[in-house]
Amino acid sequence: MTVAVFLLALLAAMAVGAPIAYALLLCGVALMWHLNMFDPQILAQNVINGADSFPLLAVPFFMLAGEIMNVGGLSRRIVNLALALVGHKRGGLGYVTIVAACLMAALSGSAVADTAALAALLLPMMVKAGHDKGRAGGLIASAGIIAPVIPPSIGFVIFGVAANVSITKLFLAGIVPGLLMGVAIAITWYIVAKKENTTPPPKASAAEVWQKLRESTWALVLPVIVLVGLKMGVFTPTEAAVVAAVYALVVSLFVYREMRLHQLYEVFVTSAKTTAVVMFLVAAAMVSAWLITVANLPAELIAILQPFMDNPTLLLIVIMVITMVVGTAMDMTPTILILTPVLMPVVKAAGIDPVYFGVLFIMNNAIGLITPPVGTVLNVVAGVGKMRMDEVTRGVLPFMAAQFLVMFLLVLVPQIVMWPLKLFY
Repeated sequence: MTVAVFLLALLAAMAVGAPIAYALLLCGVALMWHLNMFDPQILAQNVINGADSFPLLAVPFFMLAGEIMNVGGLSRRIVNLALALVGHKRGGLGYVTIVAACLMAALSGSAVADTAALAALLLPMMVKAGHDKGRAGGLIASAGIIAPVIPPSIGFVIFGVAANVSITKLFLAGIVPGLLMGVAIAITWYIVAKKENTTPPPKASAAEVWQKLRESTWALVLPVIVLVGLKMGVFTPTEAAVVAAVYALVVSLFVYREMRLHQLYEVFVTSAKTTAVVMFLVAAAMVSAWLITVANLPAELIAILQPFMDNPTLLLIVIMVITMVVGTAMDMTPTILILTPVLMPVVKAAGIDPVYFGVLFIMNNAIGLITPPVGTVLNVVAGVGKMRMDEVTRGVLPFMAAQFLVMFLLVLVPQIVMWPLKLFY
């Protein structure tokens, strides 16, 4: 009965058009009422405690770093480097998109920011070269969602806080799965691009490649600083976010000199607005998370999934399918915040490594950003590229299927995720 109240309250609030954060609060109120423990003071206390977290400070700083990189020219230089390296090949602009997406993912960790930058820079070039606009938009969308998997990842930060799992370990374990997502869509692009009659850009000379490499060196150094600093224990993930933001600001203002001081206000305001949305979601979800624990919903879910508990692989497949279904109707952050407190006790009871599960769970939620009908990243590409939503959806389907195949491969072969982590620990 408690599960029914939780789901019905959440779905009813979403059905009437309530924003997800308010839907979560209403869901919490309904649960408190059902459990006969309604108290506004408890509600307010959990909202405040939900946002009062030192690790969550990484979110605003990574958001700020992403905005500065786009305005300050770091993202554009990464794209130019990829263009010089692989742009001349058949379907080369697609490979440029994938390479640039992987490099930019190591800078900001925000799928929306990376996708917006890639769509603005590369979509017009791909259309001009003769690529189908819908397919090009679908590729850009599927490449943009690599950002939440390759560190530094905002998704890993939120999951790590919600699940009480090491964010540093999540960062390190996400490197190979994120690169495999890129390889999967590169293979898919190779297959679909052969059918198109396109004119790739001319091959860059060695001197041009060297010039683009020199221009992008300052941008490429950032992920090295973050990963080495985390591995050596120089700073925590939260402090790494501050380092990323300050580094991007210094490079944009004093090295590339593409950002002006008067632009800082707009950058800070944009980052603050995005952060406010995420943090309000986190705060509201903590009310539901606390009540989920009080109502003992994880125990009920364990009882439902009991037939699968003896087979961790089968259990993971079931959980991934459930997450896929939820991801079609809900954005990444609320999905993480709602499902994590419910699923983690099940995962631990089955003896599944929380870091391994976290990587698969975030991958699944990242792919959910391009699954219709909601598809936040699809909306970004459609908006930036002035395209219809169904056009982008049609173009993204083969790439989305390839990334789901990678995810289920990692379910069957967990060593691919855990082996790199063992090298560091």
